[in-house]
Amino acid sequence: MNINEIKELTTADMMAVDELIKKRLYSEVVLVNQVSQYIVNSGGKRLRPLLALLSAQAYGYQGEGHFALAAIIEFIHTATLLHDDVVDESELRRGSETANALFGNAASVLVGDFLYSRSFQMMVELDNFKIMAILSESTNIIAEGEVLQLMNCHDADTTEARYIEVIHFKTAKLFEAATRLGAVICERADAEEQAMASYGMHLGTAFQLIDDVLDYSSSSDEMGKNVGDDLAEGKPTLPLIYAMRNGNDAEKALVRKAIEEGGLDYIDEVMAIIKKTGAIEYTKQAAEQEAKLAIEQLSHLPSSRYKEALISLAEYSVNRSF
Repeated sequence: MNINEIKELTTADMMAVDELIKKRLYSEVVLVNQVSQYIVNSGGKRLRPLLALLSAQAYGYQGEGHFALAAIIEFIHTATLLHDDVVDESELRRGSETANALFGNAASVLVGDFLYSRSFQMMVELDNFKIMAILSESTNIIAEGEVLQLMNCHDADTTEARYIEVIHFKTAKLFEAATRLGAVICERADAEEQAMASYGMHLGTAFQLIDDVLDYSSSSDEMGKNVGDDLAEGKPTLPLIYAMRNGNDAEKALVRKAIEEGGLDYIDEVMAIIKKTGAIEYTKQAAEQEAKLAIEQLSHLPSSRYKEALISLAEYSVNRSF
């Protein structure tokens, strides 16, 4: 199944989620409406809410609770984007100006807080302690991941293990929550719940690793952001970590300098070193292994179009160009 076929499978459900998002975004404070509507309607993949829907449907869920879960997941994700772009001083996301570039940092941070608090209001309305426990823990871990990434910025001694930990905390944790909650809302056994959580964690890791690859091998038009942003921000992602580990002394020194100083003064030289050392291929292979592990976690699911879609999403995560 390609990505369009997957989206067609959940068209009706996603329309219901979109309606719920619009309804729950509403605030009597005009600026809250403006910023939140701008970021939610700015062309995201809606991959995380899609995962929540597919996971529930893969177990044959009958009901509407998965709409609320998908909306909550999207609100949490959107809040992290708002805060992320302020921290990174980003000016472009998904091919458009970031909310902080358009409305200012203060508005972006505060509307991010609004989205977090709105998501917790919706959790309470579901009246399911386990769902609240999973989502509150996930939100806390994501915040820790943001801080870990901040600590790693401009640190050329960041190891691969430390970087993968950032991915698990900052990116993959919400994927994990989305897929795990599909099993929770269907009241599946603990082993099945854990399998779906593992699927989400591996999928989210693969997805982020390919984002790292695309930052050095795609175009601004494809990515919807500026190529080389990670290097400009001094983020030691896996392609850079591997290039430093496998380059000669002069190459290591140059990559180290680029990470520590940030900016794009050495972008051409760094790109050449990444290519020479095979860093892109190494990172792709790591992503492919994560996608394979994700798919293995789905063996317990009965055959269905929804299971096919989950498998296809893992394959899509490593075979995309944006």
